[in-house]
Amino acid sequence: MTRIPEESWFHRAKLGIFLHWGIYSVKGVPESWAMYYHGQDVPWPTLSREDYFAQYDGFTAARYDPAAWAALFKEAGARYAVLTTKHHDGVAMWDTALSDDSIVKKSPVGRDVIAPYCEAMRDAGLHVGLYFSHADWSHPDFPSLHAPRRDNALFTSPMNVRPDDQMEDRAGWARFLAFRNGQVRELMERFHPELLWFDGDFPHGPAVFEMRELRDEIKARDPQVIVNSRLGAWGDYETPEQALPVRPPEETWELCTTVNRSWDYAPQDNDYKPIERIVRIFTECVGHGGNLLLGVGPDAEGRFDPRAVEILKGLGAWIRPNAEAIYDTRRGLPDGLFNGASTLSADKKTLYLIAYDRAANYLLVKGLASKPARVTRLDTGAELSTRGDLGVLWIDLTAAGTLNPNATVFKLEFEEPLCLK
Repeated sequence: MTRIPEESWFHRAKLGIFLHWGIYSVKGVPESWAMYYHGQDVPWPTLSREDYFAQYDGFTAARYDPAAWAALFKEAGARYAVLTTKHHDGVAMWDTALSDDSIVKKSPVGRDVIAPYCEAMRDAGLHVGLYFSHADWSHPDFPSLHAPRRDNALFTSPMNVRPDDQMEDRAGWARFLAFRNGQVRELMERFHPELLWFDGDFPHGPAVFEMRELRDEIKARDPQVIVNSRLGAWGDYETPEQALPVRPPEETWELCTTVNRSWDYAPQDNDYKPIERIVRIFTECVGHGGNLLLGVGPDAEGRFDPRAVEILKGLGAWIRPNAEAIYDTRRGLPDGLFNGASTLSADKKTLYLIAYDRAANYLLVKGLASKPARVTRLDTGAELSTRGDLGVLWIDLTAAGTLNPNATVFKLEFEEPLCLK
């Protein structure tokens, strides 16, 4: 894994919006996986392959307003967004010259939706990310190799590998890689993304997918573009998914998760995370030096569920008065020194404590080598008194007022860069 410099826009951004949008949004079924698991006992809706691709007819994007999307994401406090250009189903969201499998050729939309997205995000000052799947379950040459020796449906499905003992089609696989590389080239040449977010790195592994060679070509075309870790060992940052890591990566990382349980539009999924949980997930990421890529799914017309909109606006409402503790900061205290999250200013002279729970009338901070010159509540400016006892800094909350039910940030200012004992 390479290292992204701390001054990079990606380190400073902290929050991105992840958009899964495609023909699967028509019936609100899981993207690509609805046909993969058809006929199996799974707790989500599935479709036959025929019914899955019949969704082309219902994908209209009739109310697609990328400028409104960008305004919402900016209100949420996001600094970048990532949109699916092609999921594992192989359906391209732009006018690819390399396949007929696209919304341009097969759906009522009849046009590219990626260019307007890129333009709107940039007009709003957001960095542009594009998602692209290595796997392509529509391409005739994708299932051309034997399955790796694993007892797992993901590694033995006919969508991924030949299901029998026929001879491997190495020439077919070479054609597929040329196709995959060609589509990535199209995305770079037409849309100039700042971030390429890869996925579908199964079942064959990095060497067979020639991911190092793909990364070298990407960087040769644009040395500044950032790529995620689903290029084997040749990505720029780690991408844990749907779970906060117990031990966050030491290098650059980003948690991708969803506002409910679904990546795409899923009207039957009512399990939305409350805003206090979203704030906590976000600040846990930032406090450990990571970003949050928060997933919401538009419907087939391009609208978001009102519950998702409420969550995004709620997150932005919390971030705005606490922005100083979020953007342009570094990871904070090691675990165990404070019962909450924390961040550190670039010059290391300001420590921000993000408190989730009010314990008695004090906050307790361990391990500080010096006492702060000033302690305030960030959103109100209320100044707080402190005392040292037993090698611990105790922050008196008497003057803090009613704490924010989602999280309250306290600002500790030091004369010199923070040192720990």
